[in-house]
Amino acid sequence: MNKPSAATTAEPAVSAPAVSAAEQRFEDIRRRAGLFIAPLAALAIYILAGGLTPECRRLSAILVFVAALWVTEAIPIPIASLTGAMLAVIFAVTDAKTAFAPFADPIVFLFIGSFILTQAMMQHRLDRRFALAVLSLPVIGGSPLGLLIGLGLVTATLSMLVSNTATAAMMMPIAIGILATLSDLRKAHSPVGQGFATGMLLMVAYAASIGGIVTPVGSPPNLICIGLLKKLAGTQISFVQWICLCLPIFFAMFAALVTVLYLLHPPKRSQPAPGELSSSGLLDSSTPGLLEYIRAQRQQLGPWTAGQINTLIAFAVAIVLWVGPGVLAAFVDKEHPLLAFCSARLPEAVAALLAASLLFILPTDWKQHQFTLTWKQAAEIDWGTILLFGGGLSLGGLMFTTGLADTLGRSVMGLLGVKSLWMLTATATLLGILLTEVTSNTAAANMIIPVVIALSKEAGVSPLPPALGACLGASFAFMLPISTPPNAIAYSTGKIPITKMIRAGIIYDAVGFVIILAGLRLLCPLLGLM
Repeated sequence: MNKPSAATTAEPAVSAPAVSAAEQRFEDIRRRAGLFIAPLAALAIYILAGGLTPECRRLSAILVFVAALWVTEAIPIPIASLTGAMLAVIFAVTDAKTAFAPFADPIVFLFIGSFILTQAMMQHRLDRRFALAVLSLPVIGGSPLGLLIGLGLVTATLSMLVSNTATAAMMMPIAIGILATLSDLRKAHSPVGQGFATGMLLMVAYAASIGGIVTPVGSPPNLICIGLLKKLAGTQISFVQWICLCLPIFFAMFAALVTVLYLLHPPKRSQPAPGELSSSGLLDSSTPGLLEYIRAQRQQLGPWTAGQINTLIAFAVAIVLWVGPGVLAAFVDKEHPLLAFCSARLPEAVAALLAASLLFILPTDWKQHQFTLTWKQAAEIDWGTILLFGGGLSLGGLMFTTGLADTLGRSVMGLLGVKSLWMLTATATLLGILLTEVTSNTAAANMIIPVVIALSKEAGVSPLPPALGACLGASFAFMLPISTPPNAIAYSTGKIPITKMIRAGIIYDAVGFVIILAGLRLLCPLLGLM
């Protein structure tokens, strides 16, 4: 669950999640209980883990303590991550240098660079320009199915480079505006209700989550998986390899998403009930009024600004440096000097920082000494996710250096009887899906991936498919408003009954589990990721 990033947009703000008094009481109780559950659970584990080495025993208690804080959110999740590294030093699991070194891992700087690029995209409304340009195409805005697919594709594509939270926050008002226009065209009294409108709002929320799997920078679990595989398994996945693996899986996920939402929430010819969107017009073969609305919104953006052009240049530099070496490797020998230079001198983290630095160099008004991005704007990036990622790397590394991961791996294998590669992959994927429904996708990835890597080593199988299964499963949070911010943003409109979200989420979770497992089973051998 990515936390919201600040953005300057012209859309109406999406209100805070509309929760009932009972739901608010539950959230308050959950957070307060965490302050007691975390230390009690840590003490219980410390007592029960008497057969472990002293370091493993203390680390087990710390891990349970931090995991309880992550799940209950008794304190801010990033602070809980820092607490884990701090306690590891206090209780002599390791020294301070080792505990805090992962916070300066190169992948952390890949996060920072990509977040700054994203911030510039939102500040200059380049994301909105892109979204409205696609939605204004007649093939998309001309039919209900085309509208559902187009809205989902735009949302998912933006989420490949922008955080899922920021994408949903930007696209939700656009979706509501489209639905309001449809309602106005049919002289209904309410812009959003049950039926097809519910499906469209769920599409924005769900597409924002699945789009993030496509690129390494699309969602924090992706970089966590890459970082832990490199650190704990000595396996490197390149930017291009990740896209080649996840893009086909995404297309299958998206096709399934469109099918599920369209079947659950089809457009119907009926008179609008009180508070319900009139959907009779949604079956029309064309909706010129809707296209006019989208095009009018696009025209309000005016001509391209210097800031938008500069941001696009910076993004293009980042993408070329991220993807270029992989493409070049397909045409030249692996020992080619240019390829060796890119690999050694321009890794993904350096490429991200280089592209982000351009935002502070490319001017928007040279005479006024104004540039594409100010540091005040850049400093609004999601530092909490960066700290959470560093904390996960720290605790994951300690699990291996102390031998705790191996011990957990042997215990879990014995308990579940999981021995084959694909049984382990299925188990890891299912755990990722289940855990991310109640905690952040970043925390879920941090908790599961180190364990499944250890399980893979114990079983003598490749750690790649199980780790990837856990990572992709951690992006499948669709059942509850608390599962991920895009869900909360959709629910905050007050137009999605919780039962409809749970129903769609359960079905899509089940379908997604099959897609992830089948995709990994087919693509990992083809791409040599075994």
